[in-house]
Amino acid sequence: MAPTWYSRWDGSQRIDDLDADKLLDAMSDDLLSDGDPWSALRRLFQRGARNPDGANLPGLQDLLNRLRRQRQQQLDRYDLSSVLDDIKQKLDAILKTEREGIDRRVADARERARKGEAPESFREAMERAAAEHRKTLDEMPESPAGRIQGLQNYEFMDPDAHRLFWELMKGLQQQMLQPFLSNMQKALGNMTPQDLERLREMLRDLNRMLQDRAEGRDPDFDAFKQKWGDHFPGAESLDDLLEQIARQAGQMQSLLSSMSGGQRRQLQEMMQSLFMQDERLEAELRQLGMNLSQLMPPPDGRRYNFRGDDDLTMKQAMELMDELRQLDDLERQIQKVRDPNDLEKIDPQQVEQLLGEEAKRDLERLREMTRKLEEAGYLERKGDRLELTARAIRKIGDKALRDIFGHLKRDRFGGHAIERRGAGGDRTDQSKPYEFGDPFLLELRETL
Repeated sequence: MAPTWYSRWDGSQRIDDLDADKLLDAMSDDLLSDGDPWSALRRLFQRGARNPDGANLPGLQDLLNRLRRQRQQQLDRYDLSSVLDDIKQKLDAILKTEREGIDRRVADARERARKGEAPESFREAMERAAAEHRKTLDEMPESPAGRIQGLQNYEFMDPDAHRLFWELMKGLQQQMLQPFLSNMQKALGNMTPQDLERLREMLRDLNRMLQDRAEGRDPDFDAFKQKWGDHFPGAESLDDLLEQIARQAGQMQSLLSSMSGGQRRQLQEMMQSLFMQDERLEAELRQLGMNLSQLMPPPDGRRYNFRGDDDLTMKQAMELMDELRQLDDLERQIQKVRDPNDLEKIDPQQVEQLLGEEAKRDLERLREMTRKLEEAGYLERKGDRLELTARAIRKIGDKALRDIFGHLKRDRFGGHAIERRGAGGDRTDQSKPYEFGDPFLLELRETL
């Protein structure tokens, strides 16, 4: 005999699709209760259905449970305070590289002076410069914002340290600009002075358009889109653009809201220090923030309670906030489902991206339920409503009768003893005194 293996459900096991008859059977109790196909379908969407062989077709409640587990797994995995720790470690590495570079420059100057390749004045000048640089490094604040501000005005002696610092700066600037420049921020790492000027020009045009809207004038969004549309994909109107910016700004707000007060203050100070060297860019960004505050409510950043130990970089933290936001949005969409039309509004690709391929298949099966019932002739649309057909009513009645007689058979009707004589049934040769309520069937001989 071949062995049978049992294992935990992992999504790879196949569940046969339910046909229309099984779906109607699953709805029959609700339909008999209130006769409303919409309500019966809604409850079927929520709780799913079960095959006669016991296999489940998950419902929306199952999808919600998966979604909430996915979100909780992320919160239990990561430590949000590590975002600042990662920046501090990178700044420490930059300072260490610079100090080591200073030491090498001094050692090289001394060696060249000893060999007569350079005058003593060169060695002395190098040692004085090294002492000044070391003093500047020693006096730098411990906070990330203070170090970033200090290093922006610092003349590096080691080229590797200088490169590492500006790589860190560009990476952080990308994340800070993400709410406004979803595409342009990807190119900041290699931005030339000409690119930076185009960035300022784009921000000026955006500020001008937002000011027109705030002052009651009609902004020329088409001209803006033709010139800068590549940086705002999917925005077909100014309202779309504002919604896109608000959604991405909400990620940063969620990151800040999920931190402790001290961490939030450090990150905000660091953000303010990132663009200090470009006063024109900083001014345009400040003006953009003011314009957005007039046209939109403050970013709605949900606070998340992280309890894990895994480290996060700033980039990973922003990506995680985006994923959590998408999970929240999908949760709200699922909770709003009231009829089959609402299911069509849920994006299967987003479900697959967040919850996996099996969840996407379950959603598609749920969306097929109404179509299967209509194609089988059990439901028909009349305007905006679904109504049961005569065929469905007969089918439900047939099932109800089968259930009733199935119970009667299990109860073995007539297979038990009873001493009280009933009033109905076939006539027998026995007789009894007449009592009120008995059928008027007289035994003439005994009566006379």
